[in-house]
Amino acid sequence: MLAVATLSAAPGFWQAGTQADFLRGDVEQLSIDEHGRLTLGPELATVYDAGTPFVWTMLPGADGALFLGTGNDGKVIRVDRNGQGSVLFDSSEMEVHALAPAPAGGLYVATSPDGRIYKVDAKGQATTFFDPSEKYIWSLAVDRQGNVFAGTGDKGTVYRVTADGQGTKFFSTKATHAVSLAFDAGNQLLIGTGAPGRVFRVDNAGRGFLLLDTTFQEVHALRVDPKGVIYAAAQSSRGGTGGDSVSEPVSVPPAVTPSIPNVSTEITSVSVIDVPGGSQGSGSGAPDRRSGSGTIFRIQPDGLWDQIWSPAEDAPYDISIEADGGLLVATGGKGKLYRLSGNPVRAVLVTRVPAQQATQLLRLADRTVIATANPGRLMAMSSARATRGSFESEVKDARLVSTWGVVAWKAVAPAGTTVEVFTRSGNTRTPDEAWSEWAGPYSQADGSPITSPKARYLQWRAVLTGATASPVLTSLTSAYLPRNVRPQVTSITVHPPGVVFQKPFSSGETEIAGLDEDAADRRHAGAAPAGGGPGPALGRRVYQKGLQTFVWKADDENGDELSYEVFYRREGETTWRPLKSDLRDTLLVWDTSSVPNGSYVLKIAASDRRANPSESALVGELESSSFDIDNVAPTVQPGAIRREGTRFVVSADIRDTDSVITRVEYSVDAQRWQPAFPGDGILDARQESFEVRLGSNAEGRTLVIRATDALGNVGTGQVQIK
Repeated sequence: MLAVATLSAAPGFWQAGTQADFLRGDVEQLSIDEHGRLTLGPELATVYDAGTPFVWTMLPGADGALFLGTGNDGKVIRVDRNGQGSVLFDSSEMEVHALAPAPAGGLYVATSPDGRIYKVDAKGQATTFFDPSEKYIWSLAVDRQGNVFAGTGDKGTVYRVTADGQGTKFFSTKATHAVSLAFDAGNQLLIGTGAPGRVFRVDNAGRGFLLLDTTFQEVHALRVDPKGVIYAAAQSSRGGTGGDSVSEPVSVPPAVTPSIPNVSTEITSVSVIDVPGGSQGSGSGAPDRRSGSGTIFRIQPDGLWDQIWSPAEDAPYDISIEADGGLLVATGGKGKLYRLSGNPVRAVLVTRVPAQQATQLLRLADRTVIATANPGRLMAMSSARATRGSFESEVKDARLVSTWGVVAWKAVAPAGTTVEVFTRSGNTRTPDEAWSEWAGPYSQADGSPITSPKARYLQWRAVLTGATASPVLTSLTSAYLPRNVRPQVTSITVHPPGVVFQKPFSSGETEIAGLDEDAADRRHAGAAPAGGGPGPALGRRVYQKGLQTFVWKADDENGDELSYEVFYRREGETTWRPLKSDLRDTLLVWDTSSVPNGSYVLKIAASDRRANPSESALVGELESSSFDIDNVAPTVQPGAIRREGTRFVVSADIRDTDSVITRVEYSVDAQRWQPAFPGDGILDARQESFEVRLGSNAEGRTLVIRATDALGNVGTGQVQIK
């Protein structure tokens, strides 16, 4: 049977009009506010391309330069005011996860996986400052007295190292990793841990207090605002499980190839993370089991905390506290930057960097700089608005090759601004060279026909431009009409003969589900033990001789309403005879007393004609397994009676025209039924011969023989013993 390439009559529509809708796409120099409006965002520029997969951390220098810690080459790069970069220090390790200021314009450089801290002077001359036994050094912080604190893994120990390089164990977190460090308003050390994700406050004597116990894998960043409020960025594990089931931090991008756990930590008060839903409350420690990639926690100076923002997909890596008290949050794995403000907190997508992870933020006088990973770059976000930005929607899956309808959008475009919409289509889930080129721009916002080729997938793009003002795009709708696909009948269940089901909510006289009214009027159903059956909603199971129940399942990829035609044929015949037409339910009860005994096959034909024009409607069919119809009882013919000593032997011949004899019993004068067995010992034929042996006390009594065939028909015969 040929597949007909027709169209379903019911079109589908894709609409983007909320923040959640737009966040599923990708932006370039556009912002998405809490109301779901697309506008031109801040101007974003690449300051320096490190040529490495990761820029884990950065530190400002006194002369306005920036120092970058990279991986997987373990370098420290100095980037001057003009964006010119040079290697200041090239370590023998693979990762530089943390930097801290050293005296006389030098740097402390923390490396992994060999876990060393180097002291590098302004000319790039390096000496080993501290070499603990730990494998990783994730974070550094320097206090007012010049002591260096180092967060390590994989034993979760924090060391205090004096200015002369003498280090001692300061605090054991009992976690696998001490990922992030910062100082609170009282100059007490804050520690964010990984596996599990927790926040500790430790006094100068090394006595620790657990401030926050999350269900996330890692507390990757810690920030403290001028009022002493602590903000913690927590991330989930790669599998999103959180808790302490993972032994190493996973805040690093998934693309990391070495055996080193990829974590981005920071000095002074920066950290990196990857963790799911945490707990919420006022220091109660009751976990919030909501799933997610991460959460921003807020811890008040008195220890009360709450969970202020939990993005659905983005894992927070770092936090920058703005002058107005708002938060700028750097995330992965699409490099998005969010601004959090208000009470309750509202999130605005500020922009997206061209990398998978935005690992660290640093606020300078005239701009915010962003370190990235995959690839490793240094980006700058200015306060000036971009003059051009674009948005690419998520790829829309019509599930079938479709004809595209119109695309329509709503926008406000002041003088001198434009909103342009484009589309492209293809038959792979990810756009590639096999997709069509971008079609557009379309001219009619209230409805322009989409000119991209017919395909399964569609993507749209909006380009906003404006030199003195920003246009605003609030929603976009695209229409599609999938190719009509033939319905499929996937299974047919043939219930045992006589088994039917009461309608679920029937009242009064028993109503049998699937039995047409004329047949129901001719019958009286008898109840049987309660049970159930597959298929549609069915009520109590009952038994009705001569009825046969069929239940089937059918699918339609277009979601069309289906109707069913039912046909039957007797084994050996080639002509299908109609049994029932225009059924809506997937259940039928057949009164088989209307046809001769024999073996039959049922055919179900599913049609989508109710949802499509007659010329394009399609039909799918399936035949059932064969089943027997037998409404005639076996005949029991008692034979001669003979004596063998004191016993009576009664012979009997039992025949059935269409079914195998499955049970034979006998009773004397209505006493207990007892089984009888044929001469060959096997009940396996439509004709069987029996001999029933009775004692001498049977004389003058009545013997009744009862036979049952495979379809439940019962026949009897009797004889007087004399």
